[in-house]
Amino acid sequence: MNDKVDLIEIPARRGKAAPVQSGQYIKVVNTHGEQVVDTWAFNAVDLDECLSMEATRATILKLRPTVGDLLYSNNRRAMLTLVEDTSPGVHDTLMAACDNYRYGLLGCSEYHDNCSDNLHAALSELGLEAPKTPSPLNLFMNIPWTGEGALSFEAPVTSPGDYVVLRAEMDLVVAFSACPQDILPINGRLGKPVEAHFQVL
Repeated sequence: MNDKVDLIEIPARRGKAAPVQSGQYIKVVNTHGEQVVDTWAFNAVDLDECLSMEATRATILKLRPTVGDLLYSNNRRAMLTLVEDTSPGVHDTLMAACDNYRYGLLGCSEYHDNCSDNLHAALSELGLEAPKTPSPLNLFMNIPWTGEGALSFEAPVTSPGDYVVLRAEMDLVVAFSACPQDILPINGRLGKPVEAHFQVL
């Protein structure tokens, strides 16, 4: 892999998308250490086929992927492989992307930046339109669970510069959102979303 490839910024509270060819690697960097990055992948020739957390959990039989695991599409085909992870490995496959309705439930009476809109805006920059908002792979998101099945929203346990590397198993369009959540502590106790970065290698 060529780490000299330019870093692409995922702006704070915004999204970014890029095409990726089969066999290429995507390195996603938690630049400041406490930023959740919602992550999606779509079949480059059929956006109806997308990365599916439901299909992935059913196939790998885990609540969070670890190095070596394949990530699957809604058509049960391998889309990505997690090949490297320098973080503590705490990621989330359970939570839907935030949207304006979610912030309404959290008490917002006006529009709030959100990952769902960020996804569609990022794809629009490439002239693409996704037919839906799939549940994302929430990189660096800390959602612990108890034996009784209770969930909670906690601050990330990553450090600045921690990254994951994913290998594309088909031609894809990948999309990311630097999650704008500033009410719950998922982007750190200060609740201040910041930018993250990625590379296509």
